[in-house]
Amino acid sequence: MSNRPATPVLPPSGLPAEPGSARPDRYKWVALSNTTLGMFMATVDASIVIISLPAIFRGIHLDPFAAGNISYLLWIIMGYLLVTAVLVVTLGRLGDIVGRVRIYNLGFVIFTLASVALSLDPALGTAGAIWLIVWRLVQAIGGSMLMANSAAILTDAFPASQRGTALGVNQIAALAGQFIGLVLGGILSVWDWRAVFWINVPFGIIGTIWAYRSLREVSARHPARIDWWGNATFAVGLGILLIAITYGIQPYGGHAMGWTRPTVLGGLIGGVALLVVFVLIESRVAQPMVRLALFRSRAFAAGNIAALLASVARGGMQFMLIIWLQGIWLPLHGYDYADTPLWAGIFLLPLMVGFLLAGPLCGYLSDRYGVLYFTTGGLLVFAASFIGLLLLPLNFPYWAFALLIMLNGIGSGMFSAPNTSAIMSAVPPEHRGAASGMRATFQNSGMSLSIGIFFSLLIAGLASRLPETLSTGLRAQGVPAAAAAHAAALPPVSTVFTAFLGANPMQTLLGPTGVLDSLSPADRDTITGHTFFPNLISAPFHHGLTIVFAAAAGMALLAAAASLLRGGPPAER
Repeated sequence: MSNRPATPVLPPSGLPAEPGSARPDRYKWVALSNTTLGMFMATVDASIVIISLPAIFRGIHLDPFAAGNISYLLWIIMGYLLVTAVLVVTLGRLGDIVGRVRIYNLGFVIFTLASVALSLDPALGTAGAIWLIVWRLVQAIGGSMLMANSAAILTDAFPASQRGTALGVNQIAALAGQFIGLVLGGILSVWDWRAVFWINVPFGIIGTIWAYRSLREVSARHPARIDWWGNATFAVGLGILLIAITYGIQPYGGHAMGWTRPTVLGGLIGGVALLVVFVLIESRVAQPMVRLALFRSRAFAAGNIAALLASVARGGMQFMLIIWLQGIWLPLHGYDYADTPLWAGIFLLPLMVGFLLAGPLCGYLSDRYGVLYFTTGGLLVFAASFIGLLLLPLNFPYWAFALLIMLNGIGSGMFSAPNTSAIMSAVPPEHRGAASGMRATFQNSGMSLSIGIFFSLLIAGLASRLPETLSTGLRAQGVPAAAAAHAAALPPVSTVFTAFLGANPMQTLLGPTGVLDSLSPADRDTITGHTFFPNLISAPFHHGLTIVFAAAAGMALLAAAASLLRGGPPAER
C-alpha cells in the first residue's frame, strides 16, 4: 500500500475545504452574502436620492425650479446611472486581468469614502449641488466596481447546478434595492437629508472589512494589455450619447424638449459614431476590452438583448408610476403634496414583494428545469402587467394597482435571475469579468435610455393637450387670461418635475407671479387644493401614459421574442 497522502477531493464549488469547517463549501455562501450586500448598496443608492430630492434641495438652499437649476436636479439623478453604464465593462475586464476580488474590494472602499463626502457637503446653493454631483460620480465609480465583478465572483464560486440560485439572490437584491431605496429615501429625508448618505457608511465599512478578510481569488488571472483605444471610444461614445439624452428631455428655445438643440443632435450623432469606431477597434485588436466573439453564443447574445429591452421597460415604468402617484392619485385621496414622495414609495412596495417572491424561487427552479421557460414566461407576465396598467383608470382602486405592480415584479423576478445565470454560464471562465460587466452595461444603459425615451413620450403626450387644458381651467377659477396663458406656456417638464418633487404644482407655477394673492379666498383655495391639479392634468396625463405603457408592453414582448432565440437544449437555456 502506498504511503503517499490521498489527493484531496474538492467540493462541488471547486474550492478547498477550510480547516475545521463542517461545511467544506462554506466559501461560496460567504461570497454570496458579501456580494449581495455590495449589489444591494450600489442599487439602493441609484434610487434613494429620487425620493429625497425635495429635502436635499431644501437642505442646500437651492430652488430646483429656478432657471437653470433643473440641470442640477437631472445630474444628481442621472450622473450615477451614466457612470455605472459607462464603466462596468472596463472594470469587469480589468477584473479578469488583475483579479476580480481586488477590483470588487476597492469598489467597497471608494463607495464608502464617497458616501462620507456626500454626507459632509460643506456648501450651499449652486456650490452645494456641484459638490453632490461630483461625489455622486465618484460613488458611482465604486458602485461600478461592485456591479462589474459580483456576478463573476459568484459564477466562480458556485457550481453550475447552484448558479441560478446564487445569481438569483444577488440579482433580486439588486433589483429590490432600487425600490427599497425609494422607501428608505422618503423615511430618512424626513429626519435629515444627510441621512440619505449616512446610511451607506456603516454598511460600507462592514462590507469593506468583511470583503478584504473573507473573499479570495478563485479563478486564475489572465494578464493582458489594456485596450486603451477600445476603453476610450466606448466610454466617451456611450457617455456622450447618454448625456445628450439627458439634455434632450430638457426644454430648449421655446420647445417642450431639447431634441433640436445642436449640442444634443451632435452628441447623439457623435456618440453613435464613436460606438461604431469602438466595434471596429474591438474586431481588430489582439486583446480587446469586449470580446465580440462572445456574441456568437446565442445564449449570451439573446440574454443581453432581452435584458436591455426589459431594463428599458422597467426603468421607464418606475418613473411613470411615481409621477402618477405623486401628481394625481395621492392628492386625490387627500395626501398633502409634501408627503407624497414618502407615500409613493410605500404604495410601490408590492412591486418589490413580487421581485422577492419570484427571483430566488425561479433562480432555484431554473437550475433544475432550465432557464427558457422562466425567462420567456416571466417577460410575458411582465408585458401583461403593462397592458393591465394601460387599462387601469387614473383614479384606480388600490387593490387592482397593487396586484398589477406585484405581477410586474413577479415577471421581472422570473426573468432576471435565470437570464443572468444563462449569460454567465455561456462564457469561458477567463472572460467572466468582462461578461459580467457587459451584462451590467446593458442593464444600466437600459435604465438611462428609459428615462430619455419614456419622459420624451410622456412630455410629447402632455405638450399636445396640457396647455389648452391648463389655460381653460385656470381662467374658469378667475385667473386673468394673460397669467393663465403664461402658466400654460411653461414647458410641461416643469409641471411634471413639480409633482415629482412633492411640491404643490399650482403654488409653484403661480405663487411667484403674485396671481394667487389677487384671487378670492375661495378660488385660491380651489386652485391650490388637492383635487384641482390632478383633475386638470388627468386627461392629458392619461394620453401620455397610454403611449408610455403601450411602448413598455411592446419592448417586453420584443424581449420575450429575443429570449426565445436562445440555443442549446431546454435544460441548459
